[in-house]
Amino acid sequence: MRSAKKETKLQRFSLLDLAPIPEGGTAADALANTIALARQAEANGYHRYWVAEHHNMPGVASAATAVVIGAIAASTETIRVGAGGIMLPNHAPLVIAEQFGTLATLYPGRVDLGLGRAPGTDGATAQALRRHMDANDNFPQDVSELLGYFEEASEGARIRAIPGEGTHVPVWVLGSSLYGAQLAAHLGLPYAFASHFAPAMLEAAITTYRSAFRPSKWLAEPYFMLAAGVCAAATDDEAQYLRSSQIRAFARLLTGRPGKLPPPVIDLTADVPAPVLAQVGQALSCSATGSRDTVRRELADLVERYKPEELMVTGMIHDQSARLKPDAASASSIVSVTSSARMFVQSFQAMM
Repeated sequence: MRSAKKETKLQRFSLLDLAPIPEGGTAADALANTIALARQAEANGYHRYWVAEHHNMPGVASAATAVVIGAIAASTETIRVGAGGIMLPNHAPLVIAEQFGTLATLYPGRVDLGLGRAPGTDGATAQALRRHMDANDNFPQDVSELLGYFEEASEGARIRAIPGEGTHVPVWVLGSSLYGAQLAAHLGLPYAFASHFAPAMLEAAITTYRSAFRPSKWLAEPYFMLAAGVCAAATDDEAQYLRSSQIRAFARLLTGRPGKLPPPVIDLTADVPAPVLAQVGQALSCSATGSRDTVRRELADLVERYKPEELMVTGMIHDQSARLKPDAASASSIVSVTSSARMFVQSFQAMM
C-alpha cells in the first residue's frame, strides 16, 4: 500500500458487500449476486471489493469469507479483493495466514486482509467456531503473530505459513471504537472504521489514530478508510424506498429477529416501531441516500468533514437489478466529489 500524504484528501473509493440473502432467494442467489456486483464494481473503477465475516445469520452468505474472496478474485481481473473483515478471535492466526497466503499466491498483488476484534456472531456460535475460548483479549498478540507469518521466514523457524510467508499481504485493523484506532496507530497499520453501522465514536477514533500513529515498515503515514452506506437511484423517493429493505433488516437484527433481507416498503412506520426506527436511523446515519445529485452532496459533506484517504461504500438492496444501478450512480457521485481520484475520472465521464 502506498503511504498517504497529510495534505491528500480522498485517494480511492471501494465497496463492501455482505452478500445479503434476499427473502425469496437462496445463498446461491446471494453469492451469484456478489460476483455480479464485483464485476460491476471493477468496471466502474472501484479500487477494492471486500466481504465481511458473519456467522449463523440467515441473511448473510459470506461466512466462509476466504472462499468467497477466492470466487470473486477468479471472476474479476484487476480489482483488489479482501476481507472487511476477518474476525480474528474466531480463528488461529496461522490458519488465516495460510488462507490469505494462498489467495495472495493465486492472485498476487490483489489481496487485502482486514482484521476485526468482535466475533461477528452470538456467544454460542463463537464457541462453536473456536471451541477453546480464552477469556483474555489476545487480539494485539494475534495480529502481531499473523503479521509475522506474512514476512520472509527466518532460518530455523518452527512454524511457517505455507503458502503465506513472503506474500506480505496488506493487513488492516478494523474497528468501531478507540481500541482499534489505538492498535492500528501503535502498529503503524491502515485503519478502517465501521461508521456504516456504528458511527458514534468516529471523530474520536480518527483523531486518536492520526495523532498516535507510529510509522512502520508497512506504512509511513496514517491511512484512514471511512465506511458509509450508499443507496442511489433515479430520484430521492426511489432511493429511500430501496433503502427501506436495509432499515427493516437492521431493525429485525436489533430486536433479536435476524432474517433474510426483506423487500422494500413505502411506509416503514407500519413495520418498525418508532423507538427502533430512531435507533436504526442513528446507527445508519453515516450514509448518502437519494438521486445522484443528493448522493454527491451528502458524500461530499462526509469527505469534507472526516477527510479520509479512502471511502468504502456499502448498501443492501433487495432487488439485484436495482442494486447494480445504484452502484454505478454512487461511483459517479464519489468521483465527482474528489479531484484526487483522477485515475478513475475517465471511466465515468459518460455518466457525469
